[in-house]
Amino acid sequence: MTDSNRFFDLGKSRLSRRTALKGLAAGAGLMAAPGFVRYSQAQSSAPIKIGFQAHRTGIGAAYGRWYEKTTNAAVKLINDAGGINGRPVEIVVEDDGTDPKRGAEVVAKFASQHKTDIVFGTLFSHVVVGSAPTAGELKIPYYVVSEGYHVASGKLNRWVFQPGITDVRSQVTSVAPWVAANLGKKVTMIYPDYAFGYDHRDYFAPAIKAQGGEVVAQIPIPPTESSFTKYLPQIPADTEVLYHVMVGPGVLTFVKELGEFYGSNKPQLFGFIDSLEAVDINSPGLEFLDGSHFWEGSPRYAQANDSEAQKAYRAAVGIDDNGASTADAKDVSTAAHMFGCWETLYVIKKAMEDSGYKGPEDRAKLVEATEALTEFKEGPEHPQGDKKFNGKIHQVFGHQNISKVEGGKLNVVHRTSIEDGLYEPEADYTTQPL
Repeated sequence: MTDSNRFFDLGKSRLSRRTALKGLAAGAGLMAAPGFVRYSQAQSSAPIKIGFQAHRTGIGAAYGRWYEKTTNAAVKLINDAGGINGRPVEIVVEDDGTDPKRGAEVVAKFASQHKTDIVFGTLFSHVVVGSAPTAGELKIPYYVVSEGYHVASGKLNRWVFQPGITDVRSQVTSVAPWVAANLGKKVTMIYPDYAFGYDHRDYFAPAIKAQGGEVVAQIPIPPTESSFTKYLPQIPADTEVLYHVMVGPGVLTFVKELGEFYGSNKPQLFGFIDSLEAVDINSPGLEFLDGSHFWEGSPRYAQANDSEAQKAYRAAVGIDDNGASTADAKDVSTAAHMFGCWETLYVIKKAMEDSGYKGPEDRAKLVEATEALTEFKEGPEHPQGDKKFNGKIHQVFGHQNISKVEGGKLNVVHRTSIEDGLYEPEADYTTQPL
């Protein structure tokens, strides 16, 4: 990243939290002009209220906690730099329990009781799918940070966006060529038995086939499963690559039991980091993962070539070089996903500024302004990297990282291009009435 304005002039000293925060605010292009009085230029000083649909409980609780930390860090910087359209941003939190029915109730509560301007933050795909119809019925913009293909597929509605994190179809399309060329072509897939897992099932199989490979077995596992030993014997003996993506509180048990099942005689392992999000990779029983590979959206461990924007983002959110909380080294983050909250908030900010958003009466204008966005440049607002946005399918496309477990750390060994993950759109939300 260029630094012609010296927003991140850190010299040779170690990056400090204070310096990082200053760099982020300035680098985002939000430095106050002389004579600027915060919020004074707004027609109303009332806050812009964002309803944060949080997974505080349920199988998504670890993600929800870090999504909330990331959201609070980004909002602090946005407010310190003048807010949105001269108005402060206020986050209103409701726990959806990582439950689809409760998720829909939360969206309705934001619209009718809290009267928030928008709804933001949802991760688990079954909650997004369960909540989206309510957002559409109530005509409240719903910005999710989920990964599922459900938004881009066209199966939801015009009020739902995923502008800050890539979807599974794009991710698996990006990594399949590398997997086939470096690990093997006979693949067994283990995935959660709900919408997010189905996206992996449905799109990795054709992606690996295009590289001359094949999926020899698919093993779905209920997301609430606590032991996995009964599933592992289903893995065919001729498997060259075991592709695993698991989520929820049982992930540590899953990878430990996988190691016990195989011992040292294992196929190549390629996992989505979902299988280890919020889990210390140096936990006892995970030694067998050494040499295996993982997909990561944003790397958990600091990399030698990290941009100044990435360093400043990590400092603002409060994660150390190992991807754990700076306040507690045992509190491991969900770094591969939570950056999406940060970037989505800055997309919302941009769309609100472009539309001149003043309040709920401008929600339709906000939808159209979001659809008009086309690209986001790497920098303080988008520390994970450059991205392209397709307004017709409400989905962003970006870079993916493949990391190798080496010496108890995850080191990035391959970074895909945006073009690697592009696919032919199947929908056009802009044709739907507002």
